[in-house]
Amino acid sequence: MISALIDLKRADDTGLAAQLTSQLRALIAAGRLAKGRALPSSRQLADDLGVSRNTVTYAFEQLAAEGYLEASHGRRPVVTVDGNERADGAGAAASRVRSAKPRFSPWASRLKQTDWPMSYQAPLKPLRPGHGDAREFPNEIWARCLRRSAVRAARRELGPVNRTRLREALAHYLATSRGVRATADQILILPSAQAALTLIAAVLITPGDEVWVEDPGYPGAAAAFRASGARVTGMRLDEQGMQRMPETVAPKLIFMTPSHQHPTGRLMSLARRNEFLRSSRPGKTWIVEDDYDGEFHYDSRPVPALQGLDAHGRVFYVGTFSKAMTSDIRLGYLVVPPALVGTFEIAQRHIGLIASSHIQEALAEFIADGHFLAHLRRMRRLYHARRDHLVDGLERHLGEVLAVEVPSGGIQLVARLKRGRSDQAAVKRLVEAGVETRALSSLALAKPRDHGLLLGFAAWRESEISAAIRTMASCF
Repeated sequence: MISALIDLKRADDTGLAAQLTSQLRALIAAGRLAKGRALPSSRQLADDLGVSRNTVTYAFEQLAAEGYLEASHGRRPVVTVDGNERADGAGAAASRVRSAKPRFSPWASRLKQTDWPMSYQAPLKPLRPGHGDAREFPNEIWARCLRRSAVRAARRELGPVNRTRLREALAHYLATSRGVRATADQILILPSAQAALTLIAAVLITPGDEVWVEDPGYPGAAAAFRASGARVTGMRLDEQGMQRMPETVAPKLIFMTPSHQHPTGRLMSLARRNEFLRSSRPGKTWIVEDDYDGEFHYDSRPVPALQGLDAHGRVFYVGTFSKAMTSDIRLGYLVVPPALVGTFEIAQRHIGLIASSHIQEALAEFIADGHFLAHLRRMRRLYHARRDHLVDGLERHLGEVLAVEVPSGGIQLVARLKRGRSDQAAVKRLVEAGVETRALSSLALAKPRDHGLLLGFAAWRESEISAAIRTMASCF
């Protein structure tokens, strides 16, 4: 295949032999021809390139003299330097080009400064937060839905990127379970909830706009808005979640998780929700409500979504199926205020945040046939028991070290460290021992005020939770 990398121009005044020598030298210097690689014989390469054998022999002898090749009679020449051993000329120039520091856009530069997403992709270990139990998912039922969707694909018209059946099924589900007020055409189907935040930032944020987020809070939101040039301000929490600072003008956008604050699990009261709505000027301030695990409530009936209280079209509602179903489905959704639907649909297609129509149709059937709600009912019972098992174990074995905050729902909890212990040091020790957690201080936007551990319980069976607690107790 070396001949495919060579481009000789017969009309060039430099001559074929000089061109071949120069191009082979550059391929070796750039690492395209690796050290130790045997080149074709002079006869074979001459035939491949359509040149005389003398032309190839000249190039091989010149490169051998320069130290790039080892050539001996009766044997094919072998490359003797790697891409880092530039002798001169093209090699040195290539080295300077390759070592030049890349210049990123402001968007990419701001994104690199964040701590999200987490840099490692290690195998899942107890008690990593943010995950449901994929082992309990009804894979056979889901596979049947996928197969039927694939069979129908040949007969299916191209249609919209946001499939009508799924939008209608979601509109009904969100209205009955979460109190969301939206028609099907307000719902965009996206590859993830993070894609929804990226889309919102792209459409609404002008560099310099102020955005409020919870502190501590979901780092993916701060990352998306900062990358778009927003001035991100962290708002402190109390027992009801995000606080609104008195005597302050509402910003361009407010991001919150009112039904189950991330990471603390605190529930925002109806009075606090109305306070934020009253202070948000229609058309001037937008609220993004992320209901990332709103399907899981254990101790009381779920509180209706903030979006359902909004009478002026100020609230975006973001959700995902990765927590309720399985993360590899990669589907999220965004409920858009009516006045912005057209613009968001254009932006969605332009950026390419489009979910597979095959998966969308399968999910629509999974919901319509009742499998989604049946799965949720089962997982609520299972996760409720796992939450209680983790809380009981932490209080019995680590009560002197950790103060557990018991969430009313969700798939993770916060255990605060007593006696001023550093959560970063504790996390490092636990991860080395095989228990994966995240430091509460790492989720702070400004200087951390609290130290604790974010512990997941939904993805782990009770025997696995017990083993993790024993490991934690030995570490502490």
